[in-house]
Amino acid sequence: MSIKLEHVNYIYSAGTAYEKHALKDVSLEILPGQFVGIIGHTGSGKSTLIQHLNGLVKASSGAIYYNGENIYADGYDMKGLRSQVGLVFQYPEHQLFEEDVLSDVCFGPKNQGLSKEECEKRAREALELVGFPEKQYHQSPFELSGGQKRRAAIAGVLAMRPKVLVLDEPTAGLDPAGRDDILDQVRYLHDQTGMTVVLVSHSMEDVARYVERIIVMNRGEKMLDGAVREVFSHYKELEQVGLAAPQVTYVMHDLQERGLPVETAATTVEEAAAEILRVLRHGKRSDT
Repeated sequence: MSIKLEHVNYIYSAGTAYEKHALKDVSLEILPGQFVGIIGHTGSGKSTLIQHLNGLVKASSGAIYYNGENIYADGYDMKGLRSQVGLVFQYPEHQLFEEDVLSDVCFGPKNQGLSKEECEKRAREALELVGFPEKQYHQSPFELSGGQKRRAAIAGVLAMRPKVLVLDEPTAGLDPAGRDDILDQVRYLHDQTGMTVVLVSHSMEDVARYVERIIVMNRGEKMLDGAVREVFSHYKELEQVGLAAPQVTYVMHDLQERGLPVETAATTVEEAAAEILRVLRHGKRSDT
C-alpha cells in the first residue's frame, strides 16, 4: 500500500498576516514495507508532512494517493484511510483519554464497528506486541510513565491493524534506555508484520540505526531522499541547514584525516567498530 505525494503545498493561515508556506512542492513515494526516517530542524515541515499522510491536514494544492487512489477525490473514504495509515503523535497525552489502558486501546477498533469481543481481542494483541505489561491493562493511562504512555498510544493505533505506522518523535523526553526500548519494539513490529513505518526523529543516531531510507526536510522542501549512507555522506550540506550526521561519521572522517585508512561510510557504532578493527587487522581498505 504505497503513499504518493505529487507537488504538495500547504499554507498555514492563508491570506492573513500569519500566512506561512509550510510545505513547498513536495513530491515523494513511500513504498510498502519500507522503514523511512524523516529528519529536519524545527520548522522544517516534517510534522506537517506526516499529518498529510492520513488526511489529518489537507494540502493547499497538489495530490496524495494511497494505494493508487487520490485521497482528495469526491467520496473518498477518509475514515478508512485513517484506519490504514495510523499516526502516533509526539505527545501520547493527545491520544489517551479513556479511564483505563485497555479501554483506550479498544477505542479505535470500536470506531471501526467491531464487536466488543473483537475490540478487546485486538487491544490485547496490540498491547502484547508493544510489550505492555498485562498487570497495567486496567490502570489509568495518565498514571503511566512516559515510556508506558507511548507504548499504550502505539498499541491504540496498532489495534486498528493499519498497513502504515507513522510515528512523530516517539522517543521525545525519554532516557536512553527508554528510547532504545521503544525503537527496538518498533523495529520488531516492522520485522514481524511487514508494515510500513515512517519515523520522524531529531536523533541522527536513532535514524541511522533503525531506518533504511531518509527524507530530509528543510524550510518546507524535500532536500535529500535516499539510503542512510547516501544521505549522511552529505553531512556538510546537512550542517548548513542545522543538522548533522551521526557522531561516528565525524569520528571516521577524523581517523582518515589522521592517516588511518578507514572507509568513512559507517553510520552506527557497530559499523564503525567493525571497520576500525578490519583496518587494524589487515591494514587496508575494504573492497566492499
